[in-house]
Amino acid sequence: MKTNTEVAEQTETLISAERQTIVHCSCGETYAYRVWPSTFLIERGTGKKAKLITAFNISFAPQWTLNDGKGFTLIFEGLSKECAVFDLQEIIPQEGGFEVLGILRNNSDVYSVSLE
Repeated sequence: MKTNTEVAEQTETLISAERQTIVHCSCGETYAYRVWPSTFLIERGTGKKAKLITAFNISFAPQWTLNDGKGFTLIFEGLSKECAVFDLQEIIPQEGGFEVLGILRNNSDVYSVSLE
């Protein structure tokens, strides 16, 4: 028989495994764009990286998506509870990667950023 503590620990593990961070991106006048799988949310202080899980309205490199003015959405792993500030960084072997620094954490873990 499981104790209440064991059940609580298992529940917390499941909740943290299912957390996600959603970033809605607007991209200005750029003609075409794409995202590399090496795009992360990097927590300030610890340097922990939340991996990109999937993306909507944007292609993964090497394919390109034509800009329709709607922007795109990136879904990442959940940030750690201790995280208060993080950076969005696309780590790629060329210039022009996405980068938004100093994003303040909120309770919903849904963010809107501009990549202009």
